[in-house]
Amino acid sequence: MLTRNQLGFLYMFLSVCTFSIMDLLVKWSSDYPTGEVLFFRGFFGLLPTYFLIPKKKLKTFYTTERSKEHLFRCLMGLIALVAIVVALRKLPLAVVVSLSYAAPLFITVLSIFLLSEKVGIFRWLAVLIGFIGVIIIAEPGFKGMNYLYFLPLIFCIGMAFVTITIRKLSTTEPIWLISIFFTITISITGLATIPMGWIVPNFQDFILLALIGITGGSANLFLTQSYKLSEVSLVAPLKYLALIFAIIFGYLIWNEIPTVKTLIGASLVILASLIIFKREIYHKQTIPSTTRHE
Repeated sequence: MLTRNQLGFLYMFLSVCTFSIMDLLVKWSSDYPTGEVLFFRGFFGLLPTYFLIPKKKLKTFYTTERSKEHLFRCLMGLIALVAIVVALRKLPLAVVVSLSYAAPLFITVLSIFLLSEKVGIFRWLAVLIGFIGVIIIAEPGFKGMNYLYFLPLIFCIGMAFVTITIRKLSTTEPIWLISIFFTITISITGLATIPMGWIVPNFQDFILLALIGITGGSANLFLTQSYKLSEVSLVAPLKYLALIFAIIFGYLIWNEIPTVKTLIGASLVILASLIIFKREIYHKQTIPSTTRHE
């Protein structure tokens, strides 16, 4: 029988694997319009979430007293999702995944203004290290004025807002409700893009598009379950396995070989994220208050 920490470790590993598969499928679906992919991500992403809704809530699952915060979370999540979908289709997989690790840096900065958190020298140092890594990875984009390199950073900013908003919402709202509002939002948004041109998928591509939604929805649930069952400090570092998967998939399928600069930059971003993560764990253990100090 597995312990709670071991189960949490397993769920985190499943989350990393399914997110990596979703990234792979999104990159593979480049022949289809972005709006169409959004629809499939949302519609089929509802399936895993549906089973979490309590039976007594099935008829009134949408009731909430915090509609404005849900709306903001959905808008920021939508911006982040569109940015990462386009980036995955146009940039090397390892570059996109590496830049997406910068999300904790933006969360740290935004938490000062939105959560009134105090950030000390260690986390500011981590933010500086992380942004140096981002500059190294994105250097080709800066040199060639290639806007595509900014898309993963837009994703990070969007996810920073999402993370902070979910922190606030989760004090009163169940995770399944937060998730289902988002999946409905991206389904409707994707559906609204039909006049811009959709491609009727053949059976094989239909399965591929449906799997984008199923893997995305499942990965989020695995991630949530992992954090519920185990100590975050044990499972969070597993997220960086996604870079290894991205390098392997990128090389085997698209013959993408990450540059030395990409690997150096990714190492700095990961190091910065781990420093921020460790400092947050430290303060949660030593300071029993809602506002963290350093």
